[in-house]
Amino acid sequence: MLRIAVPNKGALSETAAAMLLEAGYAGRRDAKSLHLIDPENDVEFFFLRPRDIATYVGSGALDAGITGRDLLLDSHSPAQEIEKLGFGASTLRFAARPGTFTEVAELNGHRVATAFPGLVRSYLEKEGLTVEIVQLDGAVESAVELGVADAIADVVETGTTLRQAGLDVFGPAVLKSEAVLISSPDGHPAIDTLLRRLRGVMVARRYVLIDYDLPADLVEQAVAIAPGRESATISPLQDPSWVAVRVMIPRKGMNKVMDKLYAIGARAILVSAIAAARL
Repeated sequence: MLRIAVPNKGALSETAAAMLLEAGYAGRRDAKSLHLIDPENDVEFFFLRPRDIATYVGSGALDAGITGRDLLLDSHSPAQEIEKLGFGASTLRFAARPGTFTEVAELNGHRVATAFPGLVRSYLEKEGLTVEIVQLDGAVESAVELGVADAIADVVETGTTLRQAGLDVFGPAVLKSEAVLISSPDGHPAIDTLLRRLRGVMVARRYVLIDYDLPADLVEQAVAIAPGRESATISPLQDPSWVAVRVMIPRKGMNKVMDKLYAIGARAILVSAIAAARL
């Protein structure tokens, strides 16, 4: 039985659970439940703190898990990242009061507060800097105002929280992170099935099917607009001068594709969502 760790709370939790549900796995009915067996798929789920998932998977206690790349690297776990999952994007950046620091080298000899001590310490050591790391579990943006640190290193999505705390980012990003699928060092044969299913969900979220009728002599023009993954499906209609076309296109920009197809003569243009896929 494949044993999978899933975030039980935080920014990754809801999307990770929804993704697994779309991949055909059972979902928990009680949000407080920490354990779920899915006998139909021969899978066992453990709902854990996102920060602990890499430790459990790296130890081999669990076979796979969904967590943030930042949490994986901060843990120094031997767990392996095997697929980025396309959600939970964030950036780990340094920040301080405006005008205090302009580049990372100026942090030498100062205090930096962060919830990612392992990751930040490794980054600063590679830069040849000696910095006192102040470890905090949350509300890192308050550390400067309260005099605990001279600067912080924290996850930034929009930067709104930092600006509200009177802080500005400086220097290059420490890390660009997102949700990732990780596996134990020894792996598990069933992880391949999990990986294919999750990839299918990502494809289904990024693509749609578009069907339309088209004068047969315009096929080359239409296929140039929307070529599809491998090749468009062309089917004859009762009127031999017309054909039906089906193709998979990116969801983003689909309305522009519809506009272009209509402009060259396509009609009865329909777009359908994809529930699941294997490419």
